Amino acid sequence: MTDDAYKQLLKRVVVKPNVLGGEPCIQGTRINVVVILDSLAEGLSPKQITKHLPPLTELDVRAAVAYAKGKI
Repeated sequence: MTDDAYKQLLKRVVVKPNVLGGEPCIQGTRINVVVILDSLAEGLSPKQITKHLPPLTELDVRAAVAYAKGKI
């Protein structure tokens, strides 16, 4: 993944003190990055996650993983 693609993914994740107590979430939703990561850890595919959380796209799932990668 190029740096530009990575930066574009990270733009999908926002951290605002007045939204979800400042926890990272997907822009335009109140879906926490941790919820997405937990779903992946439970074995759900990105397609299954988007089906269970309809506002999300597969790019949002990738953004959550990219965000987590940057925090490790």
